[in-house]
Amino acid sequence: MPRSRSLPLLSALAACLLLLGGCASSPTEDPQTGETSGGDADALTGEVTIFAAASLAVAFDEIATRFEQAYPGVDVRPISYDGSSTLATQIVEGAPADVFASADEDTMATVVEAGLAAESALFAANTLVIAVPAGNPAEITGPADLSDPAARVVLCAPEVPCGAASQTLLADQGVRVTPASSEQNVTAVLTKVAAGEADAGLVYATDVAGRDDVEAIVPEGAADVVNRYPIAALADAADPEVAAAFVAFVLGEGGRSVLADVGFGTP
Repeated sequence: MPRSRSLPLLSALAACLLLLGGCASSPTEDPQTGETSGGDADALTGEVTIFAAASLAVAFDEIATRFEQAYPGVDVRPISYDGSSTLATQIVEGAPADVFASADEDTMATVVEAGLAAESALFAANTLVIAVPAGNPAEITGPADLSDPAARVVLCAPEVPCGAASQTLLADQGVRVTPASSEQNVTAVLTKVAAGEADAGLVYATDVAGRDDVEAIVPEGAADVVNRYPIAALADAADPEVAAAFVAFVLGEGGRSVLADVGFGTP
């Protein structure tokens, strides 16, 4: 059963998000580090539970660390990473989350339309690449090679944002692919490619950055298929001020610098 919701709490959250700093007074943010001091930063206390798209794992782990440094009295609980559609279903069914970050707008819309978030804000963008094992043993060169029946291709499931984007990219290129498997999140796709269990897979550009066990091929038309990532504090957040503060941090210079460092674009 979904958790109960109240209009006053929705209104309070909306006001917090519009201020981009939670309900507390605005602290000062260091433009170089993104760390916050002054204002009510030191006074804010509590915990925050975050559900985030699997492709955000590297970035959000670092953002969480910096957020805790900026707000010493706040504890970021271990972040739940998975396919956005899986996380959205869990939230709608009542999973106790305070903040949701999705890999596409359509998935976030299901949470907003269910009354579980007053609004969302875009904070990042990503595009697809073809990931192949190091050395590219199957000699994959582009989307057309993915249609070869001999090629072991792994894709995200169509209902997952990376899967929907993959289907759009392939359709735009006139390529039909019968995947060896359809995975529920992009991490599972990359894991199979890196292990040599697949010859290729479509993943986000940020997923392959800095890795030496896979190689990336930028497919034609990739720039035309862009996933834009929204984030929202949830209506039933245990502590609306803490949830709103985390969202504001992601949207601020601290979050933007981390996202840029790992390869995300601006929405």
